[in-house]
Amino acid sequence: MPQACVIGLGRSGIAAARVLHRDGWEVTVFDQADNEQLRAMGQPLIQEGISLNLGDRLEPTTTTWPERMVVSPGVPWDIPLLVAARAKGVEVIGELELAWQYLHAVPWLGITGTNGKTTTTSLVHAIFQKAGLKAPACGNIGHAACELVLQNQNYDWIVAEISSYQIESSPTLAPQIGLWTTFTPDHLNRHKTLDNYFNIKASLLSRSTIQVLNGDDPHLYGHGPGLYPQAHWISTQGANHLAGLCEPKQGVYLQDNWVNAFGELIAPINLFKMPGQHNQQNLLMAIAAARLAGIDKKAITETLLTFTGVAHRLEPICTVNGVQFINDSKATNYDAAEVGLSSMKGPTILIAGGEAKEGDDQAWLAQIQKKAVAVLLIGDAAPSFAARLKAVGYGNYEIVETMANAVQRGLELASKNNASAVLLSPACASFDQYNSFEERGEDFRACCLGLVS
Repeated sequence: MPQACVIGLGRSGIAAARVLHRDGWEVTVFDQADNEQLRAMGQPLIQEGISLNLGDRLEPTTTTWPERMVVSPGVPWDIPLLVAARAKGVEVIGELELAWQYLHAVPWLGITGTNGKTTTTSLVHAIFQKAGLKAPACGNIGHAACELVLQNQNYDWIVAEISSYQIESSPTLAPQIGLWTTFTPDHLNRHKTLDNYFNIKASLLSRSTIQVLNGDDPHLYGHGPGLYPQAHWISTQGANHLAGLCEPKQGVYLQDNWVNAFGELIAPINLFKMPGQHNQQNLLMAIAAARLAGIDKKAITETLLTFTGVAHRLEPICTVNGVQFINDSKATNYDAAEVGLSSMKGPTILIAGGEAKEGDDQAWLAQIQKKAVAVLLIGDAAPSFAARLKAVGYGNYEIVETMANAVQRGLELASKNNASAVLLSPACASFDQYNSFEERGEDFRACCLGLVS
């Protein structure tokens, strides 16, 4: 029986292990952590005949290598174990690549980018559903891709949100339509240089039959035309902005308050409920994908009228004493947090901090000076963020350490400063205090709802 190991006991790792086991592989799942939650997650696998090895750091000194290793997205692609495995001829792939090997006969729509992926993916998924297509969302959103393999159904499309980590470990994944939403510095602790990060993203688009890119993104605007001469582009800035990128009939853009897709008027943009230019860009990307997939205007317009957003991305939680509390926990870097703050209509109390990332904080700091009447700092980054704010002459900040303190203090400061909103938009990863940005957002939600109970 051929041997395989899966690295990482998360949702994707569990699904990958089951796919391999179903097809006759002897499977062991490894995770360097060991706790009661992981043991409970792994128990069903053991009952199915899959081995579980928790608390093993997997040093690259093993004498017996499996034929295949499947890596969960959170595992760095260049750790010594994987480098050694590849040198020994082991097939090392990501969970998404494993799913692609089974589902490549179905057209995939792959969505990548630094920011905007989740909202764009959710919009595409909603439009395809409205059109009556069986088009599940997977990857960084919805299902683990291998769960779709296990369901053994006939899909019309697979809509995949694909991170740079997943692209890196999926060398043959080739979408029918590839979307690139934005590009700004992120994940540099993993990818080392901006060029590496860009080239990983670019490789997915290069393998896509049809490309759609965001013409409002400065980096893509400057680099994309040379890479993808036949690409379709979107812009909120009108047909003239697309002139150097593609013919207007090859693009999707806003003109005189209307969405124009490939030369056809779709709907007035003011029917769209979500605030901010960035969300208009996400919508145009989704409309481009839908029209290229042959979906009619009716399904697009109906989705445009009803779609209100995704959890943890500028998500309204509640209003207390006239102050709105908004969850933007998904803003895990400076650019996403700058976009979140810029979308606020009035004076805002900002909650920021967590596990800091590398990146350029200038635009974020400028937006704080413009919009935030106070900043409440949590997590490991609080002291360094306080120093950055002080360095640019912004003094109305406090280190409050925890989410509960931040929410309570936010309500107090909002009433004192006539602020209309308290916004959690951390500009940081969550792993100093939480297991994920979702868990952080749920803690914010619970703290906010505690104010009204």
